Amino acid sequence: MKVLIAGGAGYIGSTVASACADAGITPVVLDNLVTGRREFTEGRPFYEGDIADGPLIDRVFAEHPDIDAVVHCAALIVVPESVADPVGYYRANVAKSLEFADHLLRNGCTRMIFSSSASIYAAGADLTVDEDSPLAPQSPYARTKAVCEAMFADIAAGRPLRVVSLRYFNPVGADPKLRTGLQLRHPSHALGKMIQAREEGVPFQVTGTDYPTRDGSGIRDYIHVWDLAAAHVAALHSFDTLLPEGGEEPGPGSMVINLGTGTGTTVRELLDAFNEVTGTPVPAAEAAARPGDAAGAYTRSDRAERLLGWRPRHSLTEGIRHSLEWAAVREDVLGGTARQRTVTERSGQQSDHGPSASR
Repeated sequence: MKVLIAGGAGYIGSTVASACADAGITPVVLDNLVTGRREFTEGRPFYEGDIADGPLIDRVFAEHPDIDAVVHCAALIVVPESVADPVGYYRANVAKSLEFADHLLRNGCTRMIFSSSASIYAAGADLTVDEDSPLAPQSPYARTKAVCEAMFADIAAGRPLRVVSLRYFNPVGADPKLRTGLQLRHPSHALGKMIQAREEGVPFQVTGTDYPTRDGSGIRDYIHVWDLAAAHVAALHSFDTLLPEGGEEPGPGSMVINLGTGTGTTVRELLDAFNEVTGTPVPAAEAAARPGDAAGAYTRSDRAERLLGWRPRHSLTEGIRHSLEWAAVREDVLGGTARQRTVTERSGQQSDHGPSASR
């Protein structure tokens, strides 16, 4: 099997590429390197460019006519930035995804795994959700994911494209072999901020403290990125069973599957786990919620286990430990470019809320 991974030089995309390679699936990587890293593409067929670039997509398929499926991870993903720049987010995440789908159909690629997000849900009173829960995205970023899901479902209803949307909860950790991890030294998510606070010797900011959770902080379903990658491999192997092609009575052309652990962890509980792993406690300080933040949710669904034969294997503690191990080797793996980007971040020219063209 050969798979095109759009956004395959980013955090999640590169981890999916490694999991595919380990499973005997050949990854072909497409990434514009806005935040993706060239180092993450070494040893793999790589095309630098945009998912909306039709001639480039045509060349990829001309040179790799045996591509069986595409994993679409390319997106901008930072919630506060999406609030500040909704036009940029809708252009990158929705308009370009529409062009990408058209290019795939023209080249006869009919299988897509789409990186969606659990942030599109309206959480119930108990803050749990399943695939049939109502949707109520709370940020432009989340709305772009919901719009893309609906758009792909519409296309799949009338064209041969078939789409499995994997709704991610909150990835943490790194490739356990430390081949890849988060590109930015100071990412904007909670665990990244904890690592930064520990490095700088300052309190960790708990943003939002009056949510309807057991301790007032936001709640998340933290899933190890390697488990997330393994789910993509399972979905690729099961694709034609999930969404059969053609036939006298073809089934639906799209479906959604949650990827989470089924366990809700509050931000304060995450900090407690982080402090337990490090042994050097980071104090907490309360702060206002960021634009676009929500209380959060965790999955109660077992659909991924039933349909993919997949369940998460790594604990939250392992995710924290692997994140710390990656942080310790990141600049060695990424070399001088990483050090230069760190200097740029510190100068204020790019913050951890900056654009991400690859997940």
